[in-house]
Amino acid sequence: MSGAAAALKERAAAAVARDRDSLIGLSHRIHAKPELGFEEESASAWCAEQLAEAGLAVEMGVCDLPTAFVASAGSGPFVLAICAEYDALPGIGHACGHNVIASAAIGAGRALAPIADDLGITIRVLGTPAEEGGGGKVLMMERGGFDGVNAAMMVHPAPAELDRMPCLAVEHFDVVYHGKEAHASAFPERGINAADALTVAQVAVGLLRQHADFGDQVHGIVTLGGAAPNIVPAHTKAKYYVRARTLKALEEWSPRVRRCFEAGALATGSTFEIVPQGPTYSEFHTDEVMAGLYRANATQLGRVFPPPGDRPMSGSTDMANVSLSIPAIHPMLGLDSFPAVNHQPEFTAAAGGAVADQAVLDGATAMAWTVIDLACSPEERRRLTAEAYRHDA
Repeated sequence: MSGAAAALKERAAAAVARDRDSLIGLSHRIHAKPELGFEEESASAWCAEQLAEAGLAVEMGVCDLPTAFVASAGSGPFVLAICAEYDALPGIGHACGHNVIASAAIGAGRALAPIADDLGITIRVLGTPAEEGGGGKVLMMERGGFDGVNAAMMVHPAPAELDRMPCLAVEHFDVVYHGKEAHASAFPERGINAADALTVAQVAVGLLRQHADFGDQVHGIVTLGGAAPNIVPAHTKAKYYVRARTLKALEEWSPRVRRCFEAGALATGSTFEIVPQGPTYSEFHTDEVMAGLYRANATQLGRVFPPPGDRPMSGSTDMANVSLSIPAIHPMLGLDSFPAVNHQPEFTAAAGGAVADQAVLDGATAMAWTVIDLACSPEERRRLTAEAYRHDA
């Protein structure tokens, strides 16, 4: 590492250290006021305020999304984006730690803004709403929010440290059955039971799992099961996610799952519809050079990456769709929370604790240092600005 790069890294680390209280305070404020996807009015405003205070030019409501924003500093031709997420989960709040993601992104943006022109870069912090199923980044990509970006990154809390997120493609949809009401005791023969249709479908899905390939998953919940026990249910609804290793594998797996729902309608004489809920998420193409730089920087900060486990975690993210078109990374910040894992109330507590506070600071510093490494490498600047390095989505 050159002396100039080392000096810039020192400046960035010092900036994160100076911002310690405000970054942790931001994380705690977002954690204490969980907002669902596309409703993150307070969180997005708080993030934008801290970026504007540091001199970044902020534009709110970009891409026709009221809670999306872009904040920019520098005027160099090498454009690097850091993504902030801030949506919560229904019922269990920030059980995926998006408060940590947002605060780390703001910390990195604030640290890089004063040195962006020294690095010859443009740094953009993108406020991306509704990762939990709404596909905010996909919508932003489609509407030009990532245009001109040469590389993108973000960090995400997890029980343990990882330099990437093992990622599955996923589609989200609602299933709706329509039958006919009748008195469940006096005239059941006059009814068409939409709840039975959903039961048949769930049994079929359960049996299908025996024949699933590695990475094929399906899980869902019933959101409407009927109105009263003595009324034959005429309308039922369920939400389902279908996942697979890649978009191509999802194209093969999803029709088999959908036929299970068709079977429910066929068996009961009801009608049904499948209603997509948000964009389909893809598999993740991790940029290996960027991941290696991030890992080295995080290790220098004292983050410990355990050896691969027997059962790697898997999930899905709209950041994966970004990675198909733009070189990207999605490292995981370990909160040392086992046995608590993402999407549990216990992880909500962990995301607001002292270990998560340190993760905010380390994540911000590691991302800032990784940007500096990329900017100070002529080879990486050439590689990441070359169209040949874009994935074919």
